[in-house]
Amino acid sequence: MDTKAFKRSLHSSDNYHRKGFGHEAEVATQLQSEYQSDLIQEIRANNYRLQRGNVTILLAEAFGFCWGVERAVAMAYETRQHFPTEQIWITNEIIHNPSVNQRLRDMQVGFIEVEKDQKDFSVVASGDVVILPAFGASVQEMQLLNEKNCKIVDTTCPWVSKVWNTVEKHKKRDYTSIIHGKYNHEETIATSSFADKYLVVLNLKQAEYVANYILNGGSREEFLTKFTHAHSAGFDPDKDLEQVGIANQTTMLKSETEQIGKLFERTMMKKYGPGELNNHFQSFNTICDATQERQDAMFGLVEEKLDLMVVIGGFNSSNTTHLQEISVERSIPSYHIDCAERIGPGNQVEHKPLHRELEVKENWLPDGEIVVGVTSGASTPDKVVEDAIERIFELKAAMVVV
Repeated sequence: MDTKAFKRSLHSSDNYHRKGFGHEAEVATQLQSEYQSDLIQEIRANNYRLQRGNVTILLAEAFGFCWGVERAVAMAYETRQHFPTEQIWITNEIIHNPSVNQRLRDMQVGFIEVEKDQKDFSVVASGDVVILPAFGASVQEMQLLNEKNCKIVDTTCPWVSKVWNTVEKHKKRDYTSIIHGKYNHEETIATSSFADKYLVVLNLKQAEYVANYILNGGSREEFLTKFTHAHSAGFDPDKDLEQVGIANQTTMLKSETEQIGKLFERTMMKKYGPGELNNHFQSFNTICDATQERQDAMFGLVEEKLDLMVVIGGFNSSNTTHLQEISVERSIPSYHIDCAERIGPGNQVEHKPLHRELEVKENWLPDGEIVVGVTSGASTPDKVVEDAIERIFELKAAMVVV
């Protein structure tokens, strides 16, 4: 389908809303009272450092709510104010943060349920208001909602929209979009829906497998099995990898996206020669500024002498997980939590190690003086970070008393 024409048509509809509804001032006050933190402001003002008792907190210099997330949450709050009596739905979580999503539920905003990887839109009636989250919605979902005559409030982050435009450029030249991302992540699902031919690679290792296939061939069946669910319908690796363009899920590790781009540039140059590179390879910078800033700040923080690292954010938040990876790669004891309630009772923490389920760690805070690094993902409010820091202070103070 002509996704560009569909977008133009949708954007000109009276039922489509991409900007706020004029309640910015009231909503800004509400968001500040619910999500901002005086303690975090104090730590920022003190060169991102705070000592209390025998605990020193070192805060990353870029962390927490990014502009795109703040905008999406503000638009969701405005939507509730503008449509006080209408039924409002979100096609998924507005952002990957449990406290923010719960707050919207408290405001009587419904969340579309997912059954066996499929969203159940049967609950949405004609005329209902539907919010598209920060990481966007697929073309098929937007079509369905448009056909149901829903009022659509689109909070898609402009950085995500930029990736969609890149994929549209690939499609125009009949290129296959190689998307660095997680094939089942909402953002990648949305991005791939704008492509004609696409292949999703999770990491550099998978990209190297694809590059080797381009240069040396291999088993078509093995290839398709390896990338089950991660390619477009009818994908043929023997034909569809002759012209490729690079795109990415905006929350992936910046350095890995860059490595993957350079890998495919070298691969196409080797296969077709430098003079033909532009006829076989396209790459545009689609790495989100906020993701990059938080990762850069984390690389700086792990150079400090830390006893442990606390990474705060939703367990399904991709950008938070990548912050955790940076810490783990430095062999720093690292604890990914989604809220302060994971800390305690006693000297224990319920956390999510990389690529594993939740587990409880006893005696996680060492005795004596400690230095704790703290960061948070782009969907985490400052208030959540404050609560976690206060818990650490309380726990250490109780250990001293004992």
